[in-house]
Amino acid sequence: MASDIHLSDYPHWLSQLKARFRQVQLKAAVAVNTELLQFYWELGADIVSKQATQAWGSGFLEKLSQDLMQEFPDMKGFSKRNLELIRQWRRYWTSDAAIAKQAVAQLTTIPWGHNLAIISKCHSHTEALYYVQQTQAHGWSRAVLTHQIESGLWQREGQALNNFAQTLPAPQSDLAAQMLKDPYVFDFLSLTPEHNERELERGLIDHITQFLLELGAGFAYMGRQVPLQVGEREFFLDLLFYHARLHCYVVVELKTMDFEPEFAGKLNFYLKAVDEQRRGEHDAPTIGLLLCKSKDRLVAEYALSDIQKPLGLASYTLSHTLPEALRDKLPSIEALERELGKELGESDE
Repeated sequence: MASDIHLSDYPHWLSQLKARFRQVQLKAAVAVNTELLQFYWELGADIVSKQATQAWGSGFLEKLSQDLMQEFPDMKGFSKRNLELIRQWRRYWTSDAAIAKQAVAQLTTIPWGHNLAIISKCHSHTEALYYVQQTQAHGWSRAVLTHQIESGLWQREGQALNNFAQTLPAPQSDLAAQMLKDPYVFDFLSLTPEHNERELERGLIDHITQFLLELGAGFAYMGRQVPLQVGEREFFLDLLFYHARLHCYVVVELKTMDFEPEFAGKLNFYLKAVDEQRRGEHDAPTIGLLLCKSKDRLVAEYALSDIQKPLGLASYTLSHTLPEALRDKLPSIEALERELGKELGESDE
């Protein structure tokens, strides 16, 4: 009887029960995926072997597809096209024996669609294995995985100039270096080529989900234009984050022009202020990331060489810029809001 249920205990127990069942569902889905991909891996080997040693022609896959689909009508993975993809997947990885031995256990832990996206878009086995491991580590959806490959994350990760080896202890310095990339790709923004720093800042925060994805795993957004009081003056940090894995604050400063040495000096000042005012007992030293439109590498290396705080320098790109000629021809946000307000008012009459 419902009246026998102690209402103070039941909701908490029910919540725990639901959480436990979701974990069971997830484990079951992962187990099914692993077993299915292990089957695909062995099936791919059989197909390659049969076609190579017994000279079974292209009609073999058509017949195999028909026979399997007749026996297992609810199984979508036995179409002729998918059998071809299974063969391609097996051949792709076994063409490099050393990589295949390392990869096979990881391949079966990510979904089949992810596997197909990786082998269709990656130009080397090393790159492909990188995306397999990153998908496994971060649980990327297929859309996120595809975005990361197309934006060249593998080529960009760990490429930002930095002084971490001189300013951070190992292994913190290596982890911090891997955290940064160059260039950062903000292709989710639509800005004019003449955008200023505030427009860039607002755009990044308006698209914070995509921005955090581009920054990478571990970043937690703390605020924009964060005030710092030093002496009688007040300063403002463009963007402030906390990195969960590195256990430190990360100050991001945005510059819409080429790198100048004084930018590094000012960010060094900000890092000292954050360390003094915000850094907790168990926090690692605050890290700075300076994002500029472009940089002269030698000038940047000179500037970073004598900086005492850990600082990285990278450029950024905007893939979808709005031409200046179109800027005045498109309605502003305010104009769109006014028009929408009018339409809503008329619909209420």
